[in-house]
Amino acid sequence: MYKLYSHNDLDGVGCGVVAKLAFGDEVNVTYNSVGGLDYQIEKFFEDAGQKNDDFLIITDLSINEENTERIENYMKNGGSAQLIDHHKSALHFNGYEWGKVQVNYSDGRQTSATSLLYEHLVENQLMIPSPTLEQFIELVRQYDTWEWDKLNNIKAKQLNDLFFMFSIDEFEGKIIQRVQQDTDFDFDEFEQKLLQMEDNKIERYIKRKKRELIQANIGDYCAGVVHAESYHSELGNELGKEYPHLDYIVILNMGGRKMSFRTIHDHVDVSEIAGQFGGGGHAKASGCSMGKEAFQLFVVDLFQSEQLRMDAPKNKLNVKENPNGVLYEGRSGDKYFIFVHAGDWSIDINRKKNSQTFSDYQDAVNHIKRSDYAWLVKDDIFEEYSK
Repeated sequence: MYKLYSHNDLDGVGCGVVAKLAFGDEVNVTYNSVGGLDYQIEKFFEDAGQKNDDFLIITDLSINEENTERIENYMKNGGSAQLIDHHKSALHFNGYEWGKVQVNYSDGRQTSATSLLYEHLVENQLMIPSPTLEQFIELVRQYDTWEWDKLNNIKAKQLNDLFFMFSIDEFEGKIIQRVQQDTDFDFDEFEQKLLQMEDNKIERYIKRKKRELIQANIGDYCAGVVHAESYHSELGNELGKEYPHLDYIVILNMGGRKMSFRTIHDHVDVSEIAGQFGGGGHAKASGCSMGKEAFQLFVVDLFQSEQLRMDAPKNKLNVKENPNGVLYEGRSGDKYFIFVHAGDWSIDINRKKNSQTFSDYQDAVNHIKRSDYAWLVKDDIFEEYSK
């Protein structure tokens, strides 16, 4: 009997789909949160006792040192185990016979747990290749690595939306049936209508959360902090694009006592930040549980902080990157006029020249947003300033 323990997100459940298609009734799948896996693995060994009949598989999650030692002993006593993961924080498991962790493919693409498990099973002749299943797996991989955003492959995002509309059992059943019966992986008419409704719901949710964002200097970085219980990936990505001066976004789920970290930048690795609080993940998307230290830092210390003002959204005159001049205002009341002079971007503060220059427009904006929480003013204020 195969016993699979996997994450309870799309990539983790994708592993369950692959395993059930490969092993059928010979596999038992348990989905876990990041913080719940070690208890389940410990229970697996307690239930197994002296027996070593079951093949243990762990995907998309890491285990603690105690369970690592338990697997080592299990293998020494004739048991079988395999851990497959794609997170950088799990690379040390490659030092074990039963560990297989790969972050990137040779062509530079990021891996996913679902794609790695499928390839492992096919390579070891435990599964027959399936073109339809491979289409599903690629959508999972693109969503989990956020590659879909670069490729504008909305179908990958929609798959994740669909995942949250059904129970895990229902989602698994739909995917398995589709892979077994169809030659191409696609959504049916009913699902497409659901997805359109969900897109509208997400858009409204993100619009509301944009007005609740707090800016804070946390360590060496300038972070954005927001409380939200839903759509963490979509929200983090949109907030990162809306406020590119922020190094990363922290999304706090108070009900679940969890934190998500997202970034659109290459100079910051949020898996390292999550690791400071006992979590981990990818360079651009990570998470952790909310302990006392994190609660103090991101909730208590910031409770009185004022939300960021949004840039004026519908300007026709005061528009970003206009070399003739763009007007911002800060919390101090100062007005910042950003314009091109002698090939560089300069900033006049309250109509007075400032000696500091910037090679890039965004660098100039980052400076005033980080130092004075500045926002792009509306056209009427720009017109009054220009008189």
